[in-house]
Amino acid sequence: MKNFFRWQRAYAIAKKEVAHITRDKFTLSMALVLPLIVVTIFGVAIEFNLNDISTSFLDLDKTQSSRELMETFTSSDYFHGSSILTPSEGYRRLQSDESKVVVIIPPDFEKDLISGGGSQVQVLVDAADGQAASSVLSYLGDIQPRAFEKLTGYLIPQNIQLKTRFLFNPELNSKWFTVPGLLVVIMTMIAILLTALTVAREWETGSMELLLSTPVKPLEIIIGKLAPYAVLCLGAVGLVYILARIAFHVPFVGSYADFLLACSLFLITYLAQGLMISVLTRKQMLAMQLAMISGLLPSQLLSGFIFPVENMPPFFQRFTMILPARWFMNITRDSFLQGSTFWQMRSSFLGLTIIGLVFITVAVKKFKRDLEP
Repeated sequence: MKNFFRWQRAYAIAKKEVAHITRDKFTLSMALVLPLIVVTIFGVAIEFNLNDISTSFLDLDKTQSSRELMETFTSSDYFHGSSILTPSEGYRRLQSDESKVVVIIPPDFEKDLISGGGSQVQVLVDAADGQAASSVLSYLGDIQPRAFEKLTGYLIPQNIQLKTRFLFNPELNSKWFTVPGLLVVIMTMIAILLTALTVAREWETGSMELLLSTPVKPLEIIIGKLAPYAVLCLGAVGLVYILARIAFHVPFVGSYADFLLACSLFLITYLAQGLMISVLTRKQMLAMQLAMISGLLPSQLLSGFIFPVENMPPFFQRFTMILPARWFMNITRDSFLQGSTFWQMRSSFLGLTIIGLVFITVAVKKFKRDLEP
């Protein structure tokens, strides 16, 4: 009977692992404290919407109309600024990052406006940061009709009027977009890093050889070792969810059952990857480095967390298809903000399942091959 799988032996290993976790402050802080710190810092710090853009105004007209134009800029939430005296001063401010935008109002601005011939205003934008420059251009598009109406008393004639509604994130709140993505990064960090370090430590200390001298089977070792960390990761998910809802007011409009299923699939996949890394390296330092390179960095840079996958070159769009974080990122944001159903997210679930099965199969076979002569 000793050759058959027994839950009692897996439970005994899991119980031993729980005792180790409760004594290990590093593991507990990684699983419970680090998620709160990461979400708090990144949730507050990452902001894609530009506000209070530093602007320099060069008013060469000095009339009521020019002052009203500057007031139109500064009365918005986008621009705040100060006056300059010469164009060279404005260029110097752009070079020194004192200003991101320089607005030059030409002489005879009011005179040209009253004559009906129209007047031009020069706007210089610091385009070293392309994303920021694009945002400034979109803000200028909003300000132009408001300035025209305020200065002339007329609306810009439009044969076609476009009325825009923003769905799922009506306030364009960056935190609603960022915080659900942080959940993916945190789960990756905890699952792959802790698993790789824990099993690699067993190889370094020689305790894995002690397990081999007992009737315990490889599958029992795998389940007993990984189950406590799976519970820790799910606990971290709960903490991040509570923080997202209470501190950042991120809505959750999807299905909890679908979201929990996706979390489980993603978690099992990265636990298997961490196990595979530990078997390949058998050294804690090397396991940590490989876990960072193969797990944490792709989850941040290639999953769509910051850079949309659709905007990447075709090669990288295809490359991200082998990353579990890319599919789980889609599910997480769709569940929080869009309320997508399982059927609507079926391609993401399918991709996550296929990658998970591959990782689990390779990890288990490699682990058994290393344990059994």
